[in-house]
Amino acid sequence: MIVIYGTKEHLNPIKAQLSEVIHGCMQSVLGMPEDKRAHRLIPMEPEDFYYPRGRTPAYTAIEINMMQGRTPETQKALIKELFSKIESVIGISPVDVEITIKEQPPHCWGFRGMTGDEVRDLKYSVNV
Repeated sequence: MIVIYGTKEHLNPIKAQLSEVIHGCMQSVLGMPEDKRAHRLIPMEPEDFYYPRGRTPAYTAIEINMMQGRTPETQKALIKELFSKIESVIGISPVDVEITIKEQPPHCWGFRGMTGDEVRDLKYSVNV
């Protein structure tokens, strides 16, 4: 699951395009299938979204929650691809993008009535 935060004035007009870019990166780097998109976009009031000095109102925070298994090299490739594509397609400078990958063991995931360590029919590999 991916959670994207930004000010509503900036995030609302780009959220569909941003979701496309993010999912494209997840597909190209992690091999995620087209139908495996779980994005939560959180447009916030400016007074509720504090961000570091030196950033613009385009500042966007992206939290990527995933099962453990991807190598550090794969995770770094994903982060770099996101910076590149978000800048080239959406026009948000990398200085205005913050990406956090949060990993949890498969047994901490629950979907389709089972835990992640019980599922046997994923259409993608977690160990990449």
